[in-house]
Amino acid sequence: MRLSNLFGKTQRQVPAEAEIPSHQLLLKVGMIQQVAAGVYSYLPLGWRVLRKIETIIREEMDTAGGQELMLPVLQPIELWEESGRHRAFGEGLFTLKDRRGRRLVLGPTHEEVIIQLIRQHVRSYRDLPLMLYQIQTKFRDEPRSRGGLIRVREFHMKDLYSFDADEDGLDISYNKMVEAYRRICQRCGLPFLAVEADSGAIGGKDSQEFMVIAEAGEDEVIYCPQGHYAANKEKAQSAKAPLPAEELLPLVEIATTGVGTIEELANFLVIPHSRTLKAVFYWADEELVFVVIRGDLGVNEIKLRNTLKCFDLRLATEAEVMTAGLVVGSASPVGLAGVKVVADDSITMGANFVVGANKPGYHLKNANYPRDFGVDILTDIALAEAGQGCPKCGEPLLSTRAIEVGHVFKLGTVYSENLGALYLDREGRQRPIVMGCYGIGVGRLMAAVIERNHDPKGIVWPPSIAPFQVYLCPLAGDEQQVVSKAEEIYRQLQVEGFEVLYDDRSETPGVKMNDADLLGIPIRLVISPRTLERNGVEVKRRWEKSTELLPWDEVIQRLPALIASFGSG
Repeated sequence: MRLSNLFGKTQRQVPAEAEIPSHQLLLKVGMIQQVAAGVYSYLPLGWRVLRKIETIIREEMDTAGGQELMLPVLQPIELWEESGRHRAFGEGLFTLKDRRGRRLVLGPTHEEVIIQLIRQHVRSYRDLPLMLYQIQTKFRDEPRSRGGLIRVREFHMKDLYSFDADEDGLDISYNKMVEAYRRICQRCGLPFLAVEADSGAIGGKDSQEFMVIAEAGEDEVIYCPQGHYAANKEKAQSAKAPLPAEELLPLVEIATTGVGTIEELANFLVIPHSRTLKAVFYWADEELVFVVIRGDLGVNEIKLRNTLKCFDLRLATEAEVMTAGLVVGSASPVGLAGVKVVADDSITMGANFVVGANKPGYHLKNANYPRDFGVDILTDIALAEAGQGCPKCGEPLLSTRAIEVGHVFKLGTVYSENLGALYLDREGRQRPIVMGCYGIGVGRLMAAVIERNHDPKGIVWPPSIAPFQVYLCPLAGDEQQVVSKAEEIYRQLQVEGFEVLYDDRSETPGVKMNDADLLGIPIRLVISPRTLERNGVEVKRRWEKSTELLPWDEVIQRLPALIASFGSG
């Protein structure tokens, strides 16, 4: 490809809203262009990268036993109502009506559609196992599209669905996909961390996210420095330090005028936050919920939502709390009736806590569970934080920002039972198909690669997904001898099967060198009067500072090794 013919130009300035490196560089290089909030056109350079990532994904899916198909973007909303997920996705679901008034969904995912297909084609255990995948355009009405391709409303995604006869079969399919995802990340030159994750609106019992550590990441990963544990903060657990054992003391009411927060209470009584019990009120669907947790911990709202199995969860307003007869700033589970109480298990890891007294200006000392109060649900709903103990070994946990590029789920039978995807086993008994779901955001992976592979000059593409392998750059303007040699090398490289971007523009050496670095193509070949005098070509690997002068007849011979040396220099 001649650069003078390439559609899309490099830019020196980018919009102010492009705050993270991948977004800035994708715009500066001319790989994407925004059409609307969270909606982008892929220009030729960007599309070449995307297609190369898709090729790697397809090869790994096929190797693992996947069969590619294509499912529709438009889906009848009745399928989503049948599964109940129209409520789980809420306002994130794009909906529309056709000319006959029928309601449709722009698919954010395809579990319902694939199950409709499976119901018609799978009858017996002989039809299983199956692994079906697609690379498709998906839609989610994100409230805050940001970060270029990191969070968008229209996106390219690979999703594979596995169908097995039992849990053992699911384990095999799941492990195949985990290994395939590891290879995909490795082939894209992308270091990753596989972490425990919440299943969200997809559902299912177990899931892992493939995370790429990056400052621009939207997610926070909590991990053990010894490598024993890693999880998305939404899912993460920690070892909650128990308080010293002590004799249970009698419940005592104390005056605490003007005290309304845990911070104020701890300061007033000169006690650590861990000796208090915090009351937090939530509105879960149509119900007020009283949450009790030790004062040194925060509530993980994802864990709470999963515990309550509710669709909508938000903090209750002060008016809603008062309407329920509760006292803001001095509420307590002691003596409480008529309100659902969910407690974190940290309330069992200590004794003689200070809690509200359910009347203004007073608290209770020496409250103990279950002596003084009961709860409806006792479970882990605490937010894990860096510095708390690893649940596996007790070492202080660390945290880092990360980008999710892939997510694998063990769905089990939650969809097949609900939507009637059944098969006959060897004994002729009808059983639900056991499912798994495995997604990769293709555009997001592309952005994550840039987040991990760039420098102040521009992108540093891993050769496996670079838009071109070689950047051929003649210097000295229109000097005929230089141009003739560049044309000769360009033709020869093409004959040998190399992907070459030939900078045939009449630009200054400075402009060409800056664009070469900005574009990030792995190998730069420079031809100039100086190199001609020495019968050679100047070779530079994008990830190295040094250059090398090679004889013309060695360039093609050495190129494969030079390209393959990414990351070793």
